[in-house]
Amino acid sequence: MTQLYDTLQISSAGMRVQSTRVRVISENIANAGTLPTSPDQTPYQKQFVRFKNEFDREMGHSVVKVDKVTTPREEEFELKFMPNHPAANADGYVKAPKIDTLVEMMDIREAQRSYEANLGVFDQSRSMMMRTIDLLR
Repeated sequence: MTQLYDTLQISSAGMRVQSTRVRVISENIANAGTLPTSPDQTPYQKQFVRFKNEFDREMGHSVVKVDKVTTPREEEFELKFMPNHPAANADGYVKAPKIDTLVEMMDIREAQRSYEANLGVFDQSRSMMMRTIDLLR
């Protein structure tokens, strides 16, 4: 019974990190077209979720957790020629976020599948626990 409970905890941790990943990817997609309002501002920068394995002493197993949400080390922007925009530099270029929405959509789909896989394990473990309880009655 303890192993089944541990399985519930591990799959729950997997669902938590994947839901954070979906949230961050959604923010990237939502801000893909966001431009600064002046030439000295920097536009939205793509974010990434970094995971880590953390040992849970109570369970005696490692579980996955979100380490942190980060941006790339060097600023990655693309320049768009928009001479009439208020954020255009002297040459008429505006810094825009370098976010490929197609790649982000593929990433969000992968996170969704990982979440669903963890949910399936959770449901199976819960079902097995309920059957065990029924057998013990």
